[in-house]
Amino acid sequence: MSTHTLAVLVENSPGVLARVASLFSRRAYNIDSLAVGPTENPDISRMTIVLNLDGHVLDQVMAQLYKLVNVIAISEMTDNTTIKRELLLVKVETGSHRNELAAIVEKYSAVIVNEDEGFFTVEATGVPAQIEGLLNELTPYGIKELVQSGLVALEKGSAALSDRTLSAQGISTLHEIGTQADYQN
Repeated sequence: MSTHTLAVLVENSPGVLARVASLFSRRAYNIDSLAVGPTENPDISRMTIVLNLDGHVLDQVMAQLYKLVNVIAISEMTDNTTIKRELLLVKVETGSHRNELAAIVEKYSAVIVNEDEGFFTVEATGVPAQIEGLLNELTPYGIKELVQSGLVALEKGSAALSDRTLSAQGISTLHEIGTQADYQN
């Protein structure tokens, strides 16, 4: 089995996330990571789904996703054509190790966003291996709490999933309809 990252454009409407998630649960496939958010078009949301599947199973999953009425486009995000990042917030007990922890945070280009009552809250953005490395080094000091965003991915250069699919389906993209002041509401 190998890890695959899918970018899925969906209609921005109630129940879409539940329908996509239920597709995976009905087939007993585990989602390793799921991040969902708005796009440049207020009618479209983008899901980044990370799965650990065999190649032929991935083809079946993509075919089943396409059958969902709210799914507009799907693209596999390969390592060599995309930029992938994950966000981590982690609370670590500093104790008498403040300087050691600060050095670890700096090593991973992370930032201490809060220091209070013997704890650091650290923010890190990076590729999954970098986030995992930071967590491995912080664990011996006592992680109190953590939260991770899930992987997000975007194609390099001028390539855009929305350009390849939305116009072909008659859905306006942002550069075609002009900018909107408040696209998230």
